[in-house]
Amino acid sequence: MSSIKASIITIGDELLIGQVIDTNSAYIAKALNKIGVQVTNRIAVGDNKEAITEALINTSAKSNIVIITGGLGPTADDITKPLLNEFFGGKLIIHQPTLDHITDIFVNKYKRPLIERNIMQAEVPDVCEVLFNENGTAPGMLFTKENVLFFSIPGVPHEMKGLVDTHILPIIQKRFKTPFIEHRTLLTAGIGESFLAEEIKEFEANLPSGIKLAYLPNFGMVRLRLTGADIDSNTLNININEQFAQLKNKVAAYLVTDLDETMEMVVGRLLKEKNQTVATAESCTGGFIGHLLSKHAGSSQFYTGGVISYDNRIKTEFLDVPTEILQTVGAVSKEAVEQMAIAVREKMNTDYAVSVSGIMGPSGQTDEKPLGMVWMGVASKEKVYSKVLYLRFDRSRNIEVTATQAINLLRLLIINKI
Repeated sequence: MSSIKASIITIGDELLIGQVIDTNSAYIAKALNKIGVQVTNRIAVGDNKEAITEALINTSAKSNIVIITGGLGPTADDITKPLLNEFFGGKLIIHQPTLDHITDIFVNKYKRPLIERNIMQAEVPDVCEVLFNENGTAPGMLFTKENVLFFSIPGVPHEMKGLVDTHILPIIQKRFKTPFIEHRTLLTAGIGESFLAEEIKEFEANLPSGIKLAYLPNFGMVRLRLTGADIDSNTLNININEQFAQLKNKVAAYLVTDLDETMEMVVGRLLKEKNQTVATAESCTGGFIGHLLSKHAGSSQFYTGGVISYDNRIKTEFLDVPTEILQTVGAVSKEAVEQMAIAVREKMNTDYAVSVSGIMGPSGQTDEKPLGMVWMGVASKEKVYSKVLYLRFDRSRNIEVTATQAINLLRLLIINKI
């Protein structure tokens, strides 16, 4: 089964200097993958005619589809449209439906005059198929050259997404026979990527053609994803489900979930199923654990709230951590986080609590308590448990890892594994 290959070109100096993070490529690649199109190249180029032209030539030589985002605005540095007009040998003409749309936006909606720059947005090469942009003023364009489809769309994310979903994907599916793609994902914890790979090396070596295994480590955990492709959906589902069942059996000792969900989603689902609640007491994470637990709809069913006890005075006044503990073993200690968890659970009348206190950096460490040292605590009515981490990342990454590991510790308490 020959694959359909695509390249993505993002245009803009702001991408190359790091002023703007390229989220467009990720969205496009994910959308293409769902319909069985393989992205083989992702290229960022500046607002430079020679660089864009070179990218078009190089990517089209090895792709069936080229998707270009950016450079379609009304200012002088937006050079994509005249460049494409020259590249494909066309001449610029006014696209009347787009001009009517632009007029409606500026004159009728915003009560502003229509200036020449606005009108120029309605110009398109006469050799393209216009992709109407309901969410903005610059239309998308489709060119065909030597059996390669070239899509050019604005770089504004919500405009890009609208054009991808309503125009690009349907056109690709109509013009190519795309295979069916299926993913099966599980999450493991308590084992590193290399050790996990060693345990399932025979399984991976014996995977049938058309099914691939990917390792996705993050936050001290490893997500495993099986991806299969086939022109027959029934055959694909049977094969990938069989392999996924084998994979789950191989990693059963470390399995967190056999769904494509985050750790906080797993814990939220467990708490809702048990009709139970949790509260948080956070020092070094500054509320990030509470953010994760409350970010999904329905979280009010299980998350009652939290205390951000950054200052030691808050630990003593609100969480009943004795001054003696802070003066002897300190805030970053087993004793402190256990008391924080006990107190916040009792004060918020919840079934569980989770607490953290640590040194996130880049300063604050001592000889006894190095940078990245974090204590985590969890509590129920019957049990209190704590664990120490020694992290090696920067401040932001340390906070993220701590929050996810603390939520996993809560999961282990809920399922009676600690």
